[in-house]
Amino acid sequence: MDPASRSGNPIIPYLIVITGPTGIGKTELCILLAEKYSSQIISADSRQIYRELKTGTAAPSEDQLARAKHWFIANLSIHDYYNASMFEVEVTGLLEKLFKTSKIIFMTGGSGLYIDAVCRGIDVLPSVDMELREELASCYRKYGIEWLRSKLKKVDPGHYGVVDLKNPNRMLKAIEISIMTGRPYSSFLTGKTKKRAFSILKIGLRRDRKELYGMINKRVDNMMKQGLMKEAEQLYRYRHLNALKTVGYRELFDYMDGKTTLETAVELIKRNTRRYARRQLTWLGRYNDIYWFHPDDHEGICTLITNKTGIWPEQP
Repeated sequence: MDPASRSGNPIIPYLIVITGPTGIGKTELCILLAEKYSSQIISADSRQIYRELKTGTAAPSEDQLARAKHWFIANLSIHDYYNASMFEVEVTGLLEKLFKTSKIIFMTGGSGLYIDAVCRGIDVLPSVDMELREELASCYRKYGIEWLRSKLKKVDPGHYGVVDLKNPNRMLKAIEISIMTGRPYSSFLTGKTKKRAFSILKIGLRRDRKELYGMINKRVDNMMKQGLMKEAEQLYRYRHLNALKTVGYRELFDYMDGKTTLETAVELIKRNTRRYARRQLTWLGRYNDIYWFHPDDHEGICTLITNKTGIWPEQP
């Protein structure tokens, strides 16, 4: 049943995006909102999609999943190839179906690229040649990141000037598209926002930085108590996969390789998670269409949703 509207006017479907840095409380807030509006949740987390990565990605618990229908949680294996373009296609197709029975759908997660893919669209790129991808990945493993930089500068000097030269995955993607098509990767990037058949409301969450960092540190400690070490041990043999080049796993793999102590590895997880949170906030700071709230301001958030959408919560 649709959430209630008191205006009497036709209800425009809305995608409500709940965003913010890692560890701030997006998951629990989104579940509370989905309960109030009898809605469902789309996860925009590029790691929670993998069923093997549960503890280290702070995926919703079984109890949380039971409170609201979630999509794109543990639906893939770490061995599956996936990207933001595929996410865009799957989510927009799913939303078309969900909006037939509910005029508000929530989306939450810390992957800015995945959120942008749904809200703005990803430029259409050719399908990937997996043999070429593996060949390039093999060269990268053999010759290192300087080889990647040199190769990218040769095949697409324009993209070389703007890409993060510390991010091998982004450079690999640009190189493989450039080689496969004979065109610079940058020529496929139009930057145009795609039109959607629904409206979008973005709600950002923020806390005092000291408070946020304290929550991040506590969450890492809880992950270790919940079995992150055991999970990492089970995944160690797959550490070369892109899905596992992730904070929380990398540091524990280094410990298993004898490069550091366990105590140091845990402290590095905390430090690197805090740094990741800062990068997320920098990313979000580029946008002027986000309404910012403290995660505990449920009343203010619900008031905004109702004022913008014309839809009232079914639960008080």
